[in-house]
Amino acid sequence: MTSYQTLFSTLGLEEWCASGQNEGPMSMSDLLARTSGAQASDAAWWELPFPSLDALHEACGAIPRSRDLTLGLEQGFLAVKDSLSLVLDPLTQPLSWLLDGALYAMTSSPWWLTILLLLLVVFAVTRSFKLVALVGLSVCLLAFIDHYEHAMQTLAIILVCAFICVLLGVPIGIAMSRSNTMQRYTTPVLDMLQTLPPFVYLIPLIFLFSVTESKLYGIAIILYAIVPVIRLTNLGIRLVDPDVIEAANAFGMTPRQKLLKVQIPLALPNIMAGVNQTIMMSLAMVVIASLVSAPGLGVLVLRGIRNLELGVGLVSGLGIVILAVILDRVTKASLARINSAERQ
Repeated sequence: MTSYQTLFSTLGLEEWCASGQNEGPMSMSDLLARTSGAQASDAAWWELPFPSLDALHEACGAIPRSRDLTLGLEQGFLAVKDSLSLVLDPLTQPLSWLLDGALYAMTSSPWWLTILLLLLVVFAVTRSFKLVALVGLSVCLLAFIDHYEHAMQTLAIILVCAFICVLLGVPIGIAMSRSNTMQRYTTPVLDMLQTLPPFVYLIPLIFLFSVTESKLYGIAIILYAIVPVIRLTNLGIRLVDPDVIEAANAFGMTPRQKLLKVQIPLALPNIMAGVNQTIMMSLAMVVIASLVSAPGLGVLVLRGIRNLELGVGLVSGLGIVILAVILDRVTKASLARINSAERQ
């Protein structure tokens, strides 16, 4: 560090650097560095460390350290935390009600009624008896190994979060398709949400909301899973044949009529593909959200990791795979129905 001290001395910044020196007790490494300053000055130039904040701070105490930067971010966030909570708590409370209601309905209803309703919904959207049989056997298998309640909790969270993702994501995608300016400003946000590690979503939310509130993990799942449905809705509407739009204009359709009767029906395969990806990403995030009190199969996976219970972790992981297969097959079958209906 003596080379950087020489640099600051040459620039005449000794007093400024000395004003920021810490007068507290010195560490052994700092003491050795000070007592062996003469030998350090003879160090080769290629041994000079990169001028990072910590390296410059050791030579000039007035320069902040890296920890000072991160500490400033923490203090700034904590300073506005109460104000953010005051605004976000009422806005996000319906999410807690939806999640708690869905969890109660799925786990408190008789098992035979829940399974029957699931099979009816699967048949309504796919018209496939093979898929109905697959879903029925899969759910019965999960119930047979006493994972039924955890599987229903996971399914309830996914259904609620995926529904909200579609409810918010499709209008955002439509708005992006109708405005190049909005697409230009929204795309960096979507890129950030798509590349941010899943655990990072939980860090600010833990400070904003109580761990006992369902909206804590609900918001994390929605932020993580909403990107595909927005992107593919935007892409699907932009890929509509311009000749079709021109024909709609020739018939005197209003923008609302073109959107509802032409663009959305033609973009529906892309939108459904986005819904499929959103559901899969919700399922992935549910496991990570078990770290912040999200119920379901993720709790058993976490238990297997914490307690080194290999069997518990593998069986619960198999349950998650079964749910993923069910949801993937059902959404793809519904997409195939849409495509076949369009061809006819």
